[in-house]
Amino acid sequence: MPARFRKGKARLRDYGAKGATGRAVIVIPSLINPPHILDLRPESSLLRWLASQGHRPFMLDWGTPEPKARNMDVDAHIRRIVLPLIAKFAVPPVLVGYCLGGTMALAAACLAEVAGVALIASPWHFTGYGAAARAEIAALWASARPACDTLGLVPMEVLQAGFWRLDPARTIAKYEAFAALEPDSDAARTFIALEDWANGGAPLPFATGAQIFEDLIAADTPGTGAWRIDGVTLAPSALSCPAIEFVSLNDRIVPAASAADLPDRRDLGAGHVGMIVGRGARAQLWEPLSDWLKALSPPR
Repeated sequence: MPARFRKGKARLRDYGAKGATGRAVIVIPSLINPPHILDLRPESSLLRWLASQGHRPFMLDWGTPEPKARNMDVDAHIRRIVLPLIAKFAVPPVLVGYCLGGTMALAAACLAEVAGVALIASPWHFTGYGAAARAEIAALWASARPACDTLGLVPMEVLQAGFWRLDPARTIAKYEAFAALEPDSDAARTFIALEDWANGGAPLPFATGAQIFEDLIAADTPGTGAWRIDGVTLAPSALSCPAIEFVSLNDRIVPAASAADLPDRRDLGAGHVGMIVGRGARAQLWEPLSDWLKALSPPR
């Protein structure tokens, strides 16, 4: 979709319905995977569906970093990209964040005036991953860090290996199931589209990877209240806007125990990806999210 605003390599792509005049909804995907999971196929596009319901969704496309961006960490993405894009709107927008994008959306909502923030499968209390998983991830980063430091980037393969370690048996099982599908079936095409998405992400700047592995996952700076930007403590309790989170009870990428646990919390039965593009996504997530957006106070 066309880029309405640009900031560095990032683009804010306009999915709004033609003639829509409602409040802008900035949908922030994770830094780790490509953003098009939110617009995977015409029949499984959260963004296009939201536009069909009269909303004005904008998708943040992070772009592809270069090695010279090695010192740009998660905080810098919020300060240099998210906050300036929020400021482009005369009326405060709503932020909707998926996965790590939700973690960053909550942080941004503590730093800027927004009309609301919605988290979808977003980690905040990283101790919720459990000691064993965090130790596995720490070992992976210890082995990959020297090469990433040399590159100035963290390749997607490093991150994908971390995801596989969370549940290796499930990774094997999904390929076994794929082998049994008819090659020309809709299920097979959907599987391939999802795998292309999951394995096609841009690298991260080295400092971003280091902050994710060392500060967020290992030190749990968000969950312990130690995450600060420009002297402001980033915490759910610091939010001054309406907030909601959608938590998957079957999520193996972002365990339910890692959720921010906001007062308005909706627990879902779909998985991390299924809640966005699965068969039950519309009933479990899309429609409740749309209803929540519509219930917000009208733009001033």
